[in-house]
Amino acid sequence: MNALPASPPPSPPAAPVAALIQMTSGIDPAANLATIDRAMGEAATDGAVMAFLPEMSLLLDRDRARSAAHITREADSPWVIALQEMTQKHGLWLHSGSMPLLADDGERRVNRSHVIAADGSIRARYDKIHMFDVTLPSGENWQESAAYAGGDALTVVDTPLGRLGLSICYDLRFPELYRALVDHGATLVAIPAAFTVSTGEAHWHALMRARAIETGCHVVAAAQCGTHEDGRQTYGHSVAIDPWGTILVDAGARENPGKEGYVLMTAPISAAAVDRARQSIPIARSRSIRNLKL
Repeated sequence: MNALPASPPPSPPAAPVAALIQMTSGIDPAANLATIDRAMGEAATDGAVMAFLPEMSLLLDRDRARSAAHITREADSPWVIALQEMTQKHGLWLHSGSMPLLADDGERRVNRSHVIAADGSIRARYDKIHMFDVTLPSGENWQESAAYAGGDALTVVDTPLGRLGLSICYDLRFPELYRALVDHGATLVAIPAAFTVSTGEAHWHALMRARAIETGCHVVAAAQCGTHEDGRQTYGHSVAIDPWGTILVDAGARENPGKEGYVLMTAPISAAAVDRARQSIPIARSRSIRNLKL
């Protein structure tokens, strides 16, 4: 009697999918919210479990007097509530990128991210720590600390994609932040951004790949792109990068494609890729600088 052929081994489960939403946010929060709603609908259709927005996704306006009419304390702002309703509507987790809000004391602004579950509950908040106070070779001058207060706390949160460490834009240049996030269990990091064109051309991809390689984490970086209503220009190139430093997707410098007003790309976030990278190059085990003395 011939034996029945052995059943093939079960296929490994598919890695959950992240959606990166590249925007050209403007000075009208209602218009930006409408764009986000459309993009989240597409992300859900494409099978994503979590969507990521860029820095200042709700309002990008360097005119502080004009933007002040929209910026309130979180408790008084309609923006987070609108995003909570969208997560429930589309059945998606959401990383808000960031939005400008008043600090609780009402005197200064904060650049704040939210992680919102598919049931609408807020799972984490993060205020950008490092302020973008620079004078660039291009002649651009930015003094973020003139209006914004920097945060003082790390944030790591469990999501369907893994344990997510939070950061925003200029934080990218401070590798010690990402090492601390990994020490708190992060397996992927979000770096929403509104990078200038000159710094993006010089440093964006190099720094993003470095953060992925040195931490053994996925990097998910949704970005602003193009020419904005307030006159600034941003670099784009939203990227997802695996823990080996491979760029999984890159949205390039496309802005406002057609009537939809966004570019959406998806990428698998594989826990197995984190394990492979960390087993191949066990940086955490090999670290010795902490034991050195002057």
